[in-house]
Amino acid sequence: MEQYNQPTDLLFDLEQPVAYAGFWERFGAVLIDGFILMILQVILYYSVSYDASNLISIVMSWLYFAIMESGTSQATIGKKALGLKVTNAKGERISFGQATGRYFGKILSSLILLIGYLMMIWDAKKQTLHDKMADTYVVKS
Repeated sequence: MEQYNQPTDLLFDLEQPVAYAGFWERFGAVLIDGFILMILQVILYYSVSYDASNLISIVMSWLYFAIMESGTSQATIGKKALGLKVTNAKGERISFGQATGRYFGKILSSLILLIGYLMMIWDAKKQTLHDKMADTYVVKS
């Protein structure tokens, strides 16, 4: 009888169960990150012209999420505070490109009446639309 090895493209190590982050944990992280970005945006609003502040605000938000989620901690300040991190399907750090795709995918998740965010409620791996688009997972660290 022929023996088969386990597939290598499975999510994480099969010996240890994956603890996906739930809705309320992720919502809490969004609130923390939103508060941090709001403070920075208020300072920015009073420092430069309105048009410049809008553009800088978008770039600042993108870089905040993309750099932090693709960095060594794999998490924004909000995610770190709640013990969460963003990974790829193998449990590894995501690339800057994946983090960028994930960030801009959030816009699509928002445009469709937040359904892209709510998808995590019925998804077995708790993935949102932007997680699926970027092939990422938010897990408990």
